[in-house]
Amino acid sequence: MGLMRLAFRNVLRQRGRTLLTLGVILLGVVGLILAGGFVADVFIQLREATIHSRLGHLQLYRQGYSSYGRRAPFDYLIESPAGLRSTLSDIPHVQEILMRLEFSGLATVGGADLPIMGEGVEPDKEASLGTALQIAAGRQLQAGDRYGMLVGLGVAKALQLSPGDSITLLVNTPEGGLNTLDFEVVGVFKSFSKDYDDRAVRIPLAAAQELLATGGIHSLVLLLDDTSVTQQVAAMVKQKLEGKPYEVRTWEELATFYRKTVNLYRRQFGVLQFITLVMVVLSVANSINMAVFERRGELGTLMALGFRRRRIRQLILLESALLGGMGALGGVLFGVFLAWAISLVGIPMPPPPNANSGYTALIRIVPGVVGMAALVGLVATVLAGVLPARRVARLPVVEALRHNV
Repeated sequence: MGLMRLAFRNVLRQRGRTLLTLGVILLGVVGLILAGGFVADVFIQLREATIHSRLGHLQLYRQGYSSYGRRAPFDYLIESPAGLRSTLSDIPHVQEILMRLEFSGLATVGGADLPIMGEGVEPDKEASLGTALQIAAGRQLQAGDRYGMLVGLGVAKALQLSPGDSITLLVNTPEGGLNTLDFEVVGVFKSFSKDYDDRAVRIPLAAAQELLATGGIHSLVLLLDDTSVTQQVAAMVKQKLEGKPYEVRTWEELATFYRKTVNLYRRQFGVLQFITLVMVVLSVANSINMAVFERRGELGTLMALGFRRRRIRQLILLESALLGGMGALGGVLFGVFLAWAISLVGIPMPPPPNANSGYTALIRIVPGVVGMAALVGLVATVLAGVLPARRVARLPVVEALRHNV
């Protein structure tokens, strides 16, 4: 306790240098909190946009569809989806189960053709999932729209479509024949993926089954009440369907762009943490070196009065730890306040790569990020004091005492 009081008094005695050192530590901690909170918000908003624009939390297919379904889609139809949906409906956290039928073909308007990727969907259920799907013109597809159609923004631009226009779909049926149906465009949508919007159209599931002359579907999409339980629910679904010819894919397995973005941002944030650590170590080490150099006579007197060299090292490291602790605490308080204040206003962001629309970013207050920032501030300051502590502890007592003259 005596050493602690002495270290505390030494820290307070050099007020100008102490404030300068605390400022460096505080800025480093604040920078890490803000950067980490921004990256966490990017992850969360990107994740939720990915889930709620199209993918859902889980997707269920016939075994082999994800590998070979694009080449032979009609070989992997789920022929009795109602019974399968009933089997899965009592699993905890499952909020909604949606049926989809996928197809490809040609969209024809006034002699202009465009290859499209289509989905037969249940309009009411899709509305509960697609909260991140933006309607650029017109309205959402509704249950009463027997031959209504939603088209992606890229499709609308390519074919010069607007709500109320008629469009014809030409597709191959499972038997190899051709079938056509006329639809009315009820709305134009923007999802998170620009590539999807450039080719996608959506029609009611009943119309898609009529167009393809089938009663089956390709996938069941599960919407959960909490994204954090995705893996847990996926395990329960697999257990319930064990031995049956189905495969379950989570949204993260399907979202290649999300995985790559997360890996990129994590590496960038790791580099930022390292740079901040080096910056704090060098800045604080310079301050501590100057303080120790000016106090050589004082420290020599302490050694002459019986202070062991080990105690001198402990004193300097304790002073560094006190500086680091105060700087980290101040940085946490100021960083959390700044994160809260910035989030009240928001940060307008341009559209990410391969996206059509921007978003408003926030600074998330993440306990793990805040704790890591405080730890970096504390550890960096203690590390900065190690070399000066060793150097002054090795100084001969007589040489140290000369600096009192």
